[in-house]
Amino acid sequence: MTTSDYTRDEIETGRKLFKADWKFMAAASSVESLPKMRGTEIAFAGRSNVGKSSLINALTGRKALARTSRTPGRTQELIFFNGGGELTLVDMPGYGYAAAAKSKIAAWTDLIEKYLLGRANLARVYVLIDARHGVKPTDEPTFKVLGSAAVSYQVVLTKADEVKASELETRIKEVEVALAKYPSSFPTVLATSSETRIGLEEMRAAVARLLNERKG
Repeated sequence: MTTSDYTRDEIETGRKLFKADWKFMAAASSVESLPKMRGTEIAFAGRSNVGKSSLINALTGRKALARTSRTPGRTQELIFFNGGGELTLVDMPGYGYAAAAKSKIAAWTDLIEKYLLGRANLARVYVLIDARHGVKPTDEPTFKVLGSAAVSYQVVLTKADEVKASELETRIKEVEVALAKYPSSFPTVLATSSETRIGLEEMRAAVARLLNERKG
């Protein structure tokens, strides 16, 4: 989607939404430690080092809200952020990194599955895909888990600034074709860059539209 796909009100609402005073809210390593449900949650999922924390920081305009790391798989909990309003952002553990102990990976997987199944206020999961590489086999289990949990999700391409414009258009089409077999997937793909701020306005507007639809 482009900016023209959203109304001025949606763009402005999205800008104000993410301009809030975002702060760390909670970290959960088990179902028992999940914070009480409130308002609406959107979650960010993706392979390790795909840029989840960087995107959250860029969207909120906070350089160090979400902790970024060059070490894959560092985020081992569900991290919750809130800006004082109805919306809560959730940074999910990265997947596709095999260096952790199998027992630890199994625990993360169990936590994520239970979170997806039991979180009634979870409006959408944004699955981040590296624009340079597109959908990988390690992404498909996540699509299936989200589908089984009947959770709406949308793919967001990250690092779009590192791909030529013509290649980016092709990559978006390729990803949309790959997602066609997953009914829970939102049909359109967003392209973003935390470095050059490509697509951030559109993503904020998309979240504003989602919240408005939830109210309706």
